[in-house]
Amino acid sequence: MSTDEDPHTITVSVDGQVEEAVVAPRTLLVHWLRDALDKRGPKIGCDTGNCGACTVVWDGLLVKSCTLLAVQADGQQVATIEGLAKDGELHPMQQAFHENHALQCGYCTPGMVMAAISLLDEIPNPSEREVRIGLEGNLCRCTGYHNIVRAVQHAAGSTTGGQS
Repeated sequence: MSTDEDPHTITVSVDGQVEEAVVAPRTLLVHWLRDALDKRGPKIGCDTGNCGACTVVWDGLLVKSCTLLAVQADGQQVATIEGLAKDGELHPMQQAFHENHALQCGYCTPGMVMAAISLLDEIPNPSEREVRIGLEGNLCRCTGYHNIVRAVQHAAGSTTGGQS
């Protein structure tokens, strides 16, 4: 007879790679991604879902991985920032963050980039206000957000120049 405390076997597609693992039922998705798969993009920030440092895309939905259990991801697809670059080329959003100096310490950057990509999926050409509202679930303590907003608009092609 199994109990709620027995380990569970999960199969999850992470950044296009199928991963199978045995996890404790209370293991948070962010801990499994970082500890078992060495995905260092999702950060452990507040553990309450307020800061957005752990943001990933789960079956097309933007989620805070510190608020989900790894067992909930069984049979699902998870995308982290590590899966964005292809053939050594940065994703356009990563490139825009680089070109627009949209990061300082970098702690929030992976979650911010994932949120920005999700925002552009919903609003392909957002205004400054729409970018600020779209990213309000991701906190940055360093940048003041100006360059982050500019990078998102640059990636969307909605700014002219966009270079610092």
